[in-house]
Amino acid sequence: MSRIENMGFSGSANILITNNPQVKEHFQDRLPVEYLETPLIDILIRVRDHLHNGHRLLTHPLSGSVKPNETPYKTVLISGTRGETDPQSISIIEECIIATHKFTKKHIPERYLQDLQAVDLSLIGSALQSGTLN
Repeated sequence: MSRIENMGFSGSANILITNNPQVKEHFQDRLPVEYLETPLIDILIRVRDHLHNGHRLLTHPLSGSVKPNETPYKTVLISGTRGETDPQSISIIEECIIATHKFTKKHIPERYLQDLQAVDLSLIGSALQSGTLN
């Protein structure tokens, strides 16, 4: 089990960073949500910025089997409290940014966007449910 998987999710101090409006609506009353209307790559860069300020990854930025070019939505849970910069978190986010740049962006028809939002919501919901946040 990796250190990320082993970290508890409990506590209202943890932060969701997302570009998914369904995640924002579903979780905004339960924990802090940083919602940005921006492309997926910019979500990863925003997460990286937080990690350089001492936050830690609590969910993997490329979780699930959906490739970065197959969805415009991404939600990542980070610690709300800051400490020393975590080299493992930095390494993971950098690898995810590089991997995302490697994929050719596909045009996704408008009719699929709500379904892709639901997939991202389900992924983060499952991660939170497997932790201790209810």
